[in-house]
Amino acid sequence: MPAPQKTRLGRGLGGLIASAVPATSSPAAAAPTPPSPTPPSAVRNPQSAAPATAYPEILVSAIEPSPYQARREFAPEQIDELADSIRAEGLLQPVVVRRHGEKFQLIAGERRWRAFQKLELKTIPARLVEASNASAAAIGLIENLQREGLNPIEEAHGYASLVRDFDLTQDAAAQRVGKGRATVANALRLLSLDAELQGFLAKNLLTVGHAKVLLGVADAAQRALLARRIIEGGLSVRAAEQLVSSHKPGTSSRRRKLPAADAAAVADVEKKLTSHLGARVAVQHSPKLGKIIIEYRGNEDLQRLLEKLGVPS
Repeated sequence: MPAPQKTRLGRGLGGLIASAVPATSSPAAAAPTPPSPTPPSAVRNPQSAAPATAYPEILVSAIEPSPYQARREFAPEQIDELADSIRAEGLLQPVVVRRHGEKFQLIAGERRWRAFQKLELKTIPARLVEASNASAAAIGLIENLQREGLNPIEEAHGYASLVRDFDLTQDAAAQRVGKGRATVANALRLLSLDAELQGFLAKNLLTVGHAKVLLGVADAAQRALLARRIIEGGLSVRAAEQLVSSHKPGTSSRRRKLPAADAAAVADVEKKLTSHLGARVAVQHSPKLGKIIIEYRGNEDLQRLLEKLGVPS
């Protein structure tokens, strides 16, 4: 017998929306001129034979986007493709909305709504439900997760919104969206990465596996440097683990022989030099003899370092 969480997610939006109370409304008869954008007059009887028109139609202009939308970017080409599909085949699934003052607020279906705007259509089939803020946020996040349309950072922000905005524990947030607590916890850890690395994840230049490896690097400058090396080298997660392991402080045999205070001082110097030069720096130190090793990648990187060090050309 499947676990309750999987059952809930497998039921999709219908399963979660079913727990919300359907809003009762009496759609007004269709009029030849568009009605004013208020809830009573914005709901119209279906006028076409598209599958989604089993639902009443709502004025596109009477709908507002959700403030809990996890998706941060809407690719124009995807909206164009969806608009072409709707033009050819009609809308197969209605948007989901709830009343919000004198208008409606989207719960699910923002890409469909944007496609209707692009097509300059006046009305859109909609399922009208009553839902709390937390339920609206969870439903919207579930739809995006099931459509696999979110990048890892958008997904993490979606979970963070449930935890932050609705005072939920990670376990409660996981139950809301039918995910395991570990999945939510691991996603939230990605938000501890600096903005540059989050950008790499959002653009699919790094995978979540790479990010987990980089989370083991405490120094932000070193972490960013290693991330760029992973991307430039097209490294697998396994290769990234080896790279990070070879750059962890304390791996030098010389340093392990130093007193604790001296080893800490050497590690601090390494961090400062790495941050200043934008390149991996290893310091091999002893009371009478030492060595500084600076890594570089190719002629251009070497030239950059020479200029940074003030070496005349």
